[in-house]
Amino acid sequence: MSQPDTQKNSRIDTYRSRIENALGYAEVWDIVKDSVKDTIGEHRVGMMLFLDDLPFQLGAYHPLGTNNIVLNRALVHVVEAATKSKRLVNSFVYSLLLHEYLHALGYIPEAQVRPLVYRVSKTCFGDEHIVTRLAEKSPWALLRGVPLGEIEAPRRVMEIVKDFEKTHRDYIV
Repeated sequence: MSQPDTQKNSRIDTYRSRIENALGYAEVWDIVKDSVKDTIGEHRVGMMLFLDDLPFQLGAYHPLGTNNIVLNRALVHVVEAATKSKRLVNSFVYSLLLHEYLHALGYIPEAQVRPLVYRVSKTCFGDEHIVTRLAEKSPWALLRGVPLGEIEAPRRVMEIVKDFEKTHRDYIV
């Protein structure tokens, strides 16, 4: 195997291990940021994550002009209950956060964002990983057969995820 192939496989193995072992939103977020930086060379700091109970057709959104991403807490709970797999839940959350992060970086049209989600996912996780399959098909592919229309999610207060993005500054401006 050539040097570039070895490096590519090593990168893929590293990302796969990280998504498998991620504990919580902040660790998945770090994977999102690193994969975008590695693939398209862009990054943004200071993002905040909010959890809210949204309609099931909406996974997450980024209000333009803000540093916020709002993730559908109720939908994540349905994925947790339906899959009972940390790897699948992390992959689902990764896909949603990646999509919204690309919007936050200035990629606004869906026709531009969806192929980028696929490109970043395939580059960092390889062809056959669930992250790439979700980017190719849809994050809702995990929920095929789940009667979302019959589920009544409670309506709770929106919450902010504490320590979502770690900044490495020891000073205050």
